[in-house]
Amino acid sequence: MAQSADRSMESRVGRNKQRYGPQGERLVAGVVPLSADKTKVLVIQSTRRGGWVLPKGGWETDETAAEAACREAWEEAGAVCRVEYDLGQIAEMRPAEQLTPQAPKALYQFFQCIVDREEPQWPEMHKRARMWMSHAEATQALANRPELLDALNRSQIVR
Repeated sequence: MAQSADRSMESRVGRNKQRYGPQGERLVAGVVPLSADKTKVLVIQSTRRGGWVLPKGGWETDETAAEAACREAWEEAGAVCRVEYDLGQIAEMRPAEQLTPQAPKALYQFFQCIVDREEPQWPEMHKRARMWMSHAEATQALANRPELLDALNRSQIVR
């Protein structure tokens, strides 16, 4: 299946264009991808820790935070989405012992998005599954990731 020019089948890798905040924190853009009726959220499998997470990743110097968030939804979940609104910034909540050079302290910028469609093929389809969950299911799935749970709870998902 051919992809449009703005949706590469290759995920961006590396951090040479990564944005950093004033305290050296990695700036991360993410989405709370909702169904059109806002009754479900699309979550993806984490490649590092297992379990389920929201699509998110590094905000790079050649894109806006909203563009980065939508790119991450595409790369990680195969979701083509549109931003409805900015959910604001969420500070890193992981304890210091969980921070590593590969997963440093981050400052998250989340956006509520509506998923317009899910493509059958996407860049990270061989390493991530995706699943639609209700608010209750996602609350349980994201329980060990308070920053992601905060983003979910800031959204307009039907509770």
